[in-house]
Amino acid sequence: MRVGCPKEIKNHEYRVGLTPGSVREYVAHGHSVIVETGAGAGIDADDGVYQAAGAQIVGTAEEVFTQSDMIVKVKEPQPSEWAQLREGQILYTYLHLAPDPQQTKGLVESGCTAVAYETVTDSRGGLPLLAPMSEVAGRLAIQAGATALQKANGGRGVLLGGVPGVLPGKVVVIGGGVVGLNAAKMAVGLGADVVIIDRSLPRLRELDDIFNGRVHTRYSTVETIEEECFSANAVIGAVLIPGAAAPKLVSRDMLSGMKAGSVLVDVAIDQGGCFETSHATTHSDPTYEIDGIVHYCVANMPGAVPITSAKALNNATLHYGLMLADKGLQAMVDDPHLRNGLNVHRGKITNTAVAEALGLDMADPKTVLTVAA
Repeated sequence: MRVGCPKEIKNHEYRVGLTPGSVREYVAHGHSVIVETGAGAGIDADDGVYQAAGAQIVGTAEEVFTQSDMIVKVKEPQPSEWAQLREGQILYTYLHLAPDPQQTKGLVESGCTAVAYETVTDSRGGLPLLAPMSEVAGRLAIQAGATALQKANGGRGVLLGGVPGVLPGKVVVIGGGVVGLNAAKMAVGLGADVVIIDRSLPRLRELDDIFNGRVHTRYSTVETIEEECFSANAVIGAVLIPGAAAPKLVSRDMLSGMKAGSVLVDVAIDQGGCFETSHATTHSDPTYEIDGIVHYCVANMPGAVPITSAKALNNATLHYGLMLADKGLQAMVDDPHLRNGLNVHRGKITNTAVAEALGLDMADPKTVLTVAA
């Protein structure tokens, strides 16, 4: 198969879909790899390194899309990219379609087969291709929140770790999954007072054991969220419903009860955000203020640390990418976990959560794949 990797064009996105190490693996499996010039610049990998790994370097993204059977990316395709996709071509990347009807329409009209990293599952019920970026984003959320809290940046002026004789800042993490766990680890490491809110009692028990009393855990209700947000210096939104739009757990009315200059960090913004007042921002303009509360809602947070995050992402995506390259559509027929990643196929929505979020009809993925394969 001809596997293509274009340069990412989203604002301040420095990651790359294929590292040189991944290119070597595809080549070792007998595939040809086409990489756009400069695609690896953000991870300090120049064209020569890719050529040494066995890739063919081309000058434009158009050449990558035209010559490739499968496109491997990091972020969702931008309008100029989805316009270049075609029927029979596989797109393998993060998509986050539930809050994005325009992208969904573009992918449907292209006729391509779009496989989303964020909905591929594993035998334990996890999301193995989302997990590494959730780990990165969770850890970055505390760095971002701590920076936004500085007075010069519009924040309240609180040091999360405090100092001897002065109480630490309070961090409230809504959601105890991978993002929430990693955010809490970073916040605890800084010495902050940390509360984790989740609606799963078994998960709260696990978190209590993991932190051995160093964090407070609370069951999620409207009252609990309200109480904790009102006393927080930083609130991390870390709620995920696989493939679906994130629930709005902090309303605009709640902002009036929060401390002026407090910070909301919405890690769920790729899925529409879990704060009512959230809208996506970029690394070049990451924050905005509503009712005295600073919002940080960067939609590609791991892009800020591309060397770390691109390697972590490739570690997770390579296995399934090779399956797709080796077997084509049959890979998804054979593997139900990879099949769960199928979001769009030849003009049809094939993911339940996406279809429900956008009010569209859904086609059974196994049925459409069996016909196509």
